[in-house]
Amino acid sequence: MGDPRKLQKTYKRPYRPWEKDRIETELVLLGDYGLRNKKELWKHANQLRRFRQIARELKTVPEEIRIIGSEELIGRLNRLGLVTEDATTDDILSLTVRDILERRLQTLVHKRGLSRSIYQARQFVVHKHISVDGKTIASPSYLVKKAEEENINFDDFSPYNGNPEKVFGISKEAEKKKKKKGGRKRKTKKKSKKSKKKSKKG
Repeated sequence: MGDPRKLQKTYKRPYRPWEKDRIETELVLLGDYGLRNKKELWKHANQLRRFRQIARELKTVPEEIRIIGSEELIGRLNRLGLVTEDATTDDILSLTVRDILERRLQTLVHKRGLSRSIYQARQFVVHKHISVDGKTIASPSYLVKKAEEENINFDDFSPYNGNPEKVFGISKEAEKKKKKKGGRKRKTKKKSKKSKKKSKKG
């Protein structure tokens, strides 16, 4: 055990840092889920590693302990939306990092249509615009429980709450006005160029 006053590492670096296939897979996941860096990905990989390690250990213990332990582990992962109620330890062993990334608050904010992109979803969470079950959460990596999923929304104090125009851009009326203004500006520019040519000829 380490010093409780000092923060411990929550991730492990890959054993083969320059493995081409793994690097390419990591880059795809970084882009798909809007992760800031590979450390975030490794943290979730470490979470998955712990779940799978417990599932493996349960296969080696006596049946009575295995039944109780399996129920607790499956119940926990079911609450997180990672497995179904009738899942087995084999289902836990078949989980991937992508399954965990799908349960991130950042991912679910975007999937629920609260942001234009996965990157904007991250910005909303970090800037405390998002609440889960009435609580403001500023961590994009927060794993949303299945019971909380329907209660993801903009915070009551957020300027985006009830204002979809602010999230998805300006309204249609504002777009029309902008186009009209843009057209006028272009015409004046053309006139100014013609006047310059006339002055040069004179």
